[in-house]
This record gives sequence, structure tokens and C-alpha cells, in this order.
Amino acid sequence: MHHTHTEPRTLGDHTWHNQAACLPTTTNPVDPEIFFPEPEEMDRIHAAKALCAQCPVRRTCLDAALEAGDREGIRGGMTEEEREPLHSKLPLRLDYARVNATLAGHDIHLTYAERREVGRSAYQAGVPAVRLARLLKITEEHAKKRYRELRREVRNRAVNGPSSDQAPPTAQAARDNLGTAA
Repeated sequence: MHHTHTEPRTLGDHTWHNQAACLPTTTNPVDPEIFFPEPEEMDRIHAAKALCAQCPVRRTCLDAALEAGDREGIRGGMTEEEREPLHSKLPLRLDYARVNATLAGHDIHLTYAERREVGRSAYQAGVPAVRLARLLKITEEHAKKRYRELRREVRNRAVNGPSSDQAPPTAQAARDNLGTAA
């Protein structure tokens, strides 16, 4: 399976390791220590980043490092220091490819923002609460509660009118953004 930006890895999927440029083989003897340089070892940092630059699963590696909270070494072509701001922003990530994959039934690691969007998109598409519960791995009661909250948001938006800075997309716009999975 080839992993791309539009095809997020599922939970527990480590098959992407087999495509990594850093995978040591007899024809490609890579020393894993190159990815754990000291801050002043610029030659090793540049060598590791050069290897990452040609890696077909660099984005997946970076996502896996962020999702696992891995703060050591060079991952996805970035040093520990370069990844640090991304770690703090991860809960805010909203990647519609991940939302789409979840709505299509794939078991994807979701951020808080992505989980909210799955709920909103499922609600707008008329997905039953029992299915939302399975997609988000929550109880059916929790899914029903989420749908009640969304109904309240929609009602309040209709009564108060949309605010220019917080209005979620319309059902049609959400479906257009999410493609066919919604």
C-alpha cells in the first residue's frame, strides 16, 4: 500500500516503514544513529535530512512522530526543534483527507478538530448516531449527545444569524469539501 497525503495511515499501520528511505538493507546500509545527532553535528543533520528528502513516506513518518508524541531524533525530515511547534498545534489540525477516510470507515488517528468535523459532517449527511459512535469509538449515547449539541448549534445559528468569524460551512459546502465520503 502506498501512503500519500490523501491516504492517511490507519491506526496500528506500520507497513509504511517498508517503503522508508531509511530502512537499512544490504544494498542500502543506513546507520539508524544518523537520525539522532547531537545539536552541533550539522553534517549528520544534513545527511539525515537529505535521506528524508527522497523518502516516499516522509509525510507519514512526520504524522506518526507527531501523533505518537515522538520528540527524539530526526523524523519526517525535521529535527526535534523543528517539530516542536507542530506538536503543540497538532490538536488543531483539520485535514479533510483524514475526516473523509474516517467517514469512509477507516480507523484513522484524529485530532480534536478532526473528530468535531467528523461529527458535524456525519450530522449534516444524516448518518445515524449508531454509525457515528462506531466511527469515533464512542458510545451511542455520546453520539446522540453530540448530535443534540449540533442541532442546538444549527438552531442558534438560524436564530442569531451566522457570525462571520465562526460560521461553520453549510451542508453543501461541507459535502463539497469532503468529496464523496460524506
